[in-house]
Order: sequence, then structure tokens, then C-alpha cells
Amino acid sequence: MMESRSAHAPWSSLQLGRGDARFHPELSSLTHQHISFLPHFLFCAELQPIRVRDEPNQEVVIAGQVVFPRMRKTRSIMSKRKAKDVHLPTGESITQVQSMLRERLCNQRLPDKPEGTEAQHKHLLELLRRTAIHGESNSVLIVGPRGAGKTMLLKCVLRDLLEDKEAQKSLLQVHLNGLLQTDDRIALKEITRQLHLENVVGDKVFGSFAENLAFLLEALKKGDRSSSRPVLFILDEFDLFAHHKNQTLLYNLLDVSQSAQAPIAVVGITCRLDVLELLEKRVKSRFSHRQIHLLSSLTFAQYLQRVQSQLSLPQDFPDVKFAQDWNDSIKTLCEDKSAEGALRRHFNSSKDFRSLHILLMLCLSRVTVAKPVIKPADLLEASRLCFVDAKANMLHGLSILELCLIIAMKHLNDVYEGEPFNLQMVHNEFKKFLQRKSNSMYNFEQPVIMKAFEHLQQLELIRPVDGSAAKTQKEYQLMRLMLDHSQIMEALQKYPLCPTDVKQWAMSAFG
Repeated sequence: MMESRSAHAPWSSLQLGRGDARFHPELSSLTHQHISFLPHFLFCAELQPIRVRDEPNQEVVIAGQVVFPRMRKTRSIMSKRKAKDVHLPTGESITQVQSMLRERLCNQRLPDKPEGTEAQHKHLLELLRRTAIHGESNSVLIVGPRGAGKTMLLKCVLRDLLEDKEAQKSLLQVHLNGLLQTDDRIALKEITRQLHLENVVGDKVFGSFAENLAFLLEALKKGDRSSSRPVLFILDEFDLFAHHKNQTLLYNLLDVSQSAQAPIAVVGITCRLDVLELLEKRVKSRFSHRQIHLLSSLTFAQYLQRVQSQLSLPQDFPDVKFAQDWNDSIKTLCEDKSAEGALRRHFNSSKDFRSLHILLMLCLSRVTVAKPVIKPADLLEASRLCFVDAKANMLHGLSILELCLIIAMKHLNDVYEGEPFNLQMVHNEFKKFLQRKSNSMYNFEQPVIMKAFEHLQQLELIRPVDGSAAKTQKEYQLMRLMLDHSQIMEALQKYPLCPTDVKQWAMSAFG
């Protein structure tokens, strides 16, 4: 019934009869993958010569027929079945959740469709498409409060625009920011650098301001609309460019956009509604006066829906069961009364998505293997951290002398109804407090008090009055207190080991 393995390695030959397959000792030489499909062929009625190769992913010949394709098909079906039932360890699932949601909340991935700004998206895309493809010059302002989604809207439009091969091939982009390019000279150098023009060597731009401007305008005017490549100028913090001397850069860019020269589009992004009032008459006359407003009309129900969509996992998450449990827990969270109260407080203070994303990031950071879902308590704690008073917290780290000076300033504010004060007035008020005390615990020399006063100024708890003379002696320079009464009293209650007499002095009517 049995023939020993032949010496022709790596092949081995077996002769098996009916019913011998499961008991045959030679099966120990077969690989695991082969054993899974051998019964389909071994329970044949007649003796068959069988040749089996031990290496994986190699064909197997039985009775002169290749049977490996059947095994591969079987394995692929099994792998698909396993893919549907993937169950990752909790720690690995949480790591993937945090990575995916951080990417979403930190705006590292643009949404497929901008929510609530579909009309503005369509308008801006059509405007820029006419410049990129048809060579039509345009200018437009995107206006809205900080965190309203102005930059995200523009990025989504550019992504959709560059899907067109013609636009991707021809369009040049120049990105400027009013916080970085603080005058026209720096802005011109940045433009010539980004456009890779001839007078740039490395990172250095040669020539005077007038030469650079003339060179840039000549480069933009070269050729006609049909032969010149369209240029898109994006001016972030557009209102800051209006403060540049004579608004030379804005004038020349808008002048080119209005004349039959090179096709350019100027897109300004600003949070000031009165930005057009900042423009000179000659600049305003060359602007198209197109404005796209992003003013939030969000309701609280839409806000809650946004929270749920931002924290929910997609259907293609590897561990389907974990994703289902996570999404159910997020739905329960949004229906919880205490969580809803915290979200309503945020909604009433600020409707912008940036502050919402900060809140959700703090919630996400509290998810662990031991606590794999976001609880209402996590949302309440994150809300408390968002609303924490940074200046009141700063008072906890002050010395007793600095705290006494702050209290003296508070009393001066009460007496003189918010009028500015100087160091000498604060020192005199502090001396009144010391005169009531028999001990000399708080007696400090004038230089020490001066140093404490300067430290408070460095922390920006006090600041000089605008227009105060720089030549005035430090003791007589007028200051204003940047804290209100409630912040000081709250800080005193939480100050570690605060002396009782100092607390009583702070609570007394006029010191």
C-alpha cells in the first residue's frame, strides 16, 4: 500500500489508496497550506501517483494536473472572509482612532465637500477657473471672522481647480501673508522668489525696490493674454497690506488685473468688514468689488450634528465592531444633558469651528485603553480647560510682594475710577498697608519693589499708557492694570498659603 519518499528532492512521491489519506505518515512532510486542500483529491477510488512540493506558493501536481490555482482561490476567499471579521486589539484601535481624528481636527485633511459654504465654493471656483483656463483677470475678497473657514474654502477650491490638467499645467501661484511680508519691498522679493524670475539667485533678490517693481511688472505684462501663463496672487491678512506706504503693491497688482496684460487673479483674505474703507481711492477704483462673505448662520442643532460627524469613524475603519461601538458612544454623548450644556456654552461664546476642534482634541486626548470611549465627564473637563482664565492662573505664581502691588493697583483703580497710575503711587498705597502692621515682614527696599513692578510689566499684567513719554523716569511712567476685580479675588482664594492680612486688605473697600 505504501511507497517510501523518493530521493528526487524537493519532490516526494506517495501512493495512497482509498481511505488512507488521513492516516498516512508521509503527510507529515506536507506544508500546512497543502494539507488544507489534499482531501479533495486523496479520497479518489483508485491509486494515484501524487507529487507534492514543500515550498509555499509553488504549484502542486497530482496525476499530471496543476491544482495550485484551486488552493489559491480557496485562500483568497478565506482572506476576504477574515477581512470582514477583523478584530484589532483595543490599544491598536485607539491608536488608529486618535491618529485619524487628529488629522481631521487639525485640518491636515481637507473635507470632500465644504459644509455650509456650497454657494461660495461654486462662485469662487468658477471665478478662478475663468482665470486659469480662459485667461480672464479677476479680483475678489473673502471676508469672515477668524475660524469661519476662509482658508479651508480657498484650499478646497484650489484642490478642485487643479484636478483640471490644463489648469494644473498653466496656473502659477503666489502666496503672501500680511504678517510676514510687512512692507512692499519684502513682498516684492517674495513674489520674485516664488515665480523663479531672472533676478533671483538662490534666496537673494538683487536690485533696488524701484528696479524690482519695474522688473516684476514687465514680467507680468510680457506677452498677451493668450500666451502668458495666468498667475494667482493670494494675499492672506489683506487688510495689513493696506497699511503699506502708498499701497504701491496693491495698486500695481490690481492695475494689472484691470488692464489687458497678463491674466492674473488677486484673492484677498481678511476678517475686517470695513477693509474697503482702508483702500486709497486709486486702489479702490481698480478693485472689482467682488466680496465673498462667510458669516455663520449655524444653529445649535447643526452645531451638535457637526460635533457628532467630527468624532464619528468612517465605515472603512479596519475593526468594524469597534467603529460601531465608538459611533454609538458618540451618539449617546451628544444626547447627554450635561454634555449638551457644555457644548451650548461653547456655542454661545464662539461658533467658529477652530475653538470647537480644540475642545474635541482635549476630549480625544483623554481616551485610553482602560476608557476607550469619550464620556460626558471628559467633555466637561475639556470645557473647563478651554474656559480657564490664563491671567488668573498667572497670579498663582507671583511672589507675595508682586501680589501686594497688584492689590495696591486694584485699590488705586477703585479710588480713581480706572485712571492710570505710576510706580510711585503704587508704592505709597503699599506703604499705607505696611503702616497698619506692627511687624516688618513686608518691608522691601525701593530697588526690589522696582524689580517686582518691572516683572509685572513683562508678564503683561500691566502695560504703559499709549503715548506716554519714553523719557519719563520709570517711577513716574503711567500704567494701566490689565486685570479686573473678579480675576484678582479668584486668584487670592486659590493662592497657596496666602497670608490672611493680605486677603483682608484686598477685600477692604479702599485699602
